[in-house]
Parts: sequence; structure tokens; C-alpha cells
Amino acid sequence: MGESKLNLFKLGQENIRILHYTWFAFFMTFVVWLGLGPMMPFIKEALQLTDQQAKVLLILNVALTIPARVVVGMLVDRFGPRIMYTAIMVLGGLISIAFAWADSYEELALMRFLCGFIGAGFVVGIRMITEWFPAKQTGLAQGIYGGWGNFGSAGAAMTLPFIAAAMSDGGEGWRWALTVAALATIAYGVLYFFIVSDTPKGSTYFKSKKMGAMEVTSKGDLVLYILMNIPLFLALALLTWKLSPAEMGMLDQATSNLIYVALTVIYLVKVWKIWQVNKHVLTQPVPEMHRYKFKQVAVLNWAYFVTFGTELAVVSMLAMFYVTWFDIPKVTAALLAGIYPFVNLVARPAGGWVSDIIGRKKTLIIVFAGISLSYLILGMVEHAWPVWLVVGITIFAGIFSKAGSGAVFAMVPLVQRRMTGQIAGMAGAFGNVGAVTFLTVNSLVDYDMFFLVIGILSSITFFLVLFVLDEPKGQMVETLPDGTVQMIDVK
Repeated sequence: MGESKLNLFKLGQENIRILHYTWFAFFMTFVVWLGLGPMMPFIKEALQLTDQQAKVLLILNVALTIPARVVVGMLVDRFGPRIMYTAIMVLGGLISIAFAWADSYEELALMRFLCGFIGAGFVVGIRMITEWFPAKQTGLAQGIYGGWGNFGSAGAAMTLPFIAAAMSDGGEGWRWALTVAALATIAYGVLYFFIVSDTPKGSTYFKSKKMGAMEVTSKGDLVLYILMNIPLFLALALLTWKLSPAEMGMLDQATSNLIYVALTVIYLVKVWKIWQVNKHVLTQPVPEMHRYKFKQVAVLNWAYFVTFGTELAVVSMLAMFYVTWFDIPKVTAALLAGIYPFVNLVARPAGGWVSDIIGRKKTLIIVFAGISLSYLILGMVEHAWPVWLVVGITIFAGIFSKAGSGAVFAMVPLVQRRMTGQIAGMAGAFGNVGAVTFLTVNSLVDYDMFFLVIGILSSITFFLVLFVLDEPKGQMVETLPDGTVQMIDVK
């Protein structure tokens, strides 16, 4: 555990085995969750869906993950990652099977919305890896976990279309492909429970002191925390609008209005809970040694909004983009789209590794410069451009966005240990807010404008990272159950 180098082939080391077990759990959840993207051309053709119906399914697929990641982040800090990952894989697999055999579009939409729950599994692994690796290895370890796990979307793109094509009797091949993936995930979910433990033997699992809201340590941070919850609810309101009579008409106006009111009420309840957990900071200043800066969390949230939001949106729409924009066969388009998430194997671990070496902030500055440039170029894409050139630019963009995700989560565990799940959950939720935002934009405008919007928002985030984010340094302080103070290095 204390070695500075991380040898992935030292399977005799328990932490290395835990890393491999856990990234594969993440991999399986992504096969089930993001298998929708490469399957969408098959589903669209088999069920004769309109373009808008197909795009709405893609948005629904990422919507529930927003609140799910926040809730799961709280639960994993309380109950531990072993139980949570098993529950997510088993339940998520069952929901995916229900989607695969739905008969009506309404059933498809509901089940796909519920499938977003499995995307919360990512948060669980962040806490697990944090428990098993020291700060000097956490960037690379988290990068491997995130990058190799994210490769599940590429795994889905490279396998599910072939299963669907091979079992295409009566257009039902996509159903069997998704069912096979779900059954494999359920099986691994059960196995995971028996082969891992939450912490190394003798280590303390620091639990959050209070449930329902994150702890903050200053008056300004309390205000910022309340404000940073607004985008999570606005994203769900945006989805409601997309389904309302103003757009898709899947919800009537009365139902849409009821959802808007419910979201407002839930937000106010959330604010009340935040107040209940943190009101003491107004009258009882938190000792300096126990403080952390919530602005770090806020900037990392927006950074992940762009990096993972972009990744999730692009991997969801890329196959349809290639088919529609360049008129190429569906299987070919799925394979070309699969190259984009394929780079996760190297890019996300590289983002974490570089963060360990040159610093967290400097790495984020570099990757956001690359994301901004590449998507601004894609914003000028035309039908006459060669397919190979567009694929090349999307790969270049993907390398930077995935390295950026690795760099974000190289820093997340270094903010406050006992709340790692909650911080990861909020950052992860913002990634899905980004996905909902970008996929909604994708449903409203042409593909070139979709890419341009990503480039502009990435440029804004570049300046946030440059001028607001601080490089982690020194030590964080945690308190053992017996009251003993423990110092944890963050550098």
C-alpha cells in the first residue's frame, strides 16, 4: 500500500486485486447502461421510432443518474461500497431486462429512465479505491478504475451490435443482446459481494457524520452549496419540458406542471436539510484544522459537467451521427463510435497519472485547453468532410475529455475523506447534468451546433479551473470513532 509505484500485475497484493475487481464491476454497469447508444439504430429500425423518440430515450437514459449519484454517494459513505455495488448491479440488470422486453414506447421510456440508476455505480467504486490506495497513488488508481470501467461503453459497442445482428430473427436481436449483458452483470454483482471487502484489514472506514446533506465548514460555503444544488433540479426540469406538450407531448400539461412543483418542493426540502446539517457554522466557527473549501467541490462539479457530460452525450449520439451525417451502415457506425470510448483504457488513467506527477490543477488546465480546441473545430463540421477526419477529431476530443475525467477524480478523494462518496456523488451527478444538457441540445439543433456548444462551455470551465481552483496540499484531518485525530496526506 505504501509503495510509490503501482504494479497492476502484482495480483498477490490485495489492493491490486480490489482495483481489478472494482473496475470490472464498473465496466459491467456501463455495458448495461450505455449499451443503449450502439443499440439505438437497431431499436429505432425494429420499432419504427421517430428521430425525436430515439433522442428522448437517450436523454431518459442519463436523467435518473443525476439524483441517483447524489443518493448513492450518501449511502456508500454510510453502508460501504461492497453492499452498494452488488445492489446496483443486480437491480440495474433486472431493470435492463425489463426494458429489453418492453412492448410499447411508453414502457420503453419508463424502463430506460429507471435504467439510469445503474449509472450511480461509478460513485461506489470511487470510495472503494480511495480506501485501498494512498494519496500518491490515488490519481493513477482512480484513473484506471474510471478509464477501464468506462471502457464498458466501448465493450458494448463492439459486442452488442454483433449479438443483435446474429440473433436478428424478426428484429428481436437487440432484445437478446441487452438481456445477455444484463444477466452477466447480475451474476458478477453477486460474485462481487463475496470477493471484496470495504477496507484493508485493520483500517477504519470513516463514515459521514450526518445523512441527507454534505457538511460544509463556513458561511460562504453554506450559501455556495445551496446554489450548487440548483443545476441538479434544473436538469430534471429541462427533461420534463422536453417530454411536455411544448416538445414531445409524452406528458400532458397538468402532469408537467405537477412535476415542476414537485421539483421545487424537493429542492426546498433539500435546502432545509442542508440548513439542518450545517446551521451551526453561523454561530460556531469550525476549527481551522477541520475546514475544507467547498469551492473546490464546486469547480470539480463544473469540470465533470463538461468532461463526463461530453463523454456520455457523445457516446450516446455518435453512432446516430455517423449514420445520419455520412449515411454509413449501422454496424460500421457502431464500430466507429466504439473507438471513442475505447480510448478510455489509456486516456483516463493517463489523466490521473499525470495529475499525480505534475499536479491536479495543471493537468486540468491542459486537458480543458484540449477539449475546448477540439470541440470548437468539430463545431465547424460539414457533410463534405471525410469520415476519417471527423473520426480522428472525435478521438482527439475524447482523449482530452476522458483524461479530464481522470484528472477530476484524481482530486475528488483529496477534498475530505469521510465525505468522498458524497463529493464523488455530487460531481458524478453534475456529469449527468452535463449529459442531459448536451443531449437536449442535440435534440434541438444540428450536430455541428451541438459540438460548438460543448466547445463554448468547455472554454468557460477552462477559466474557472485557471482562476478559482486550488492545488491540494498538506493534510486533511479525520476523527476516529474514539475521538483520536488522524492526519491524511493529500500530496
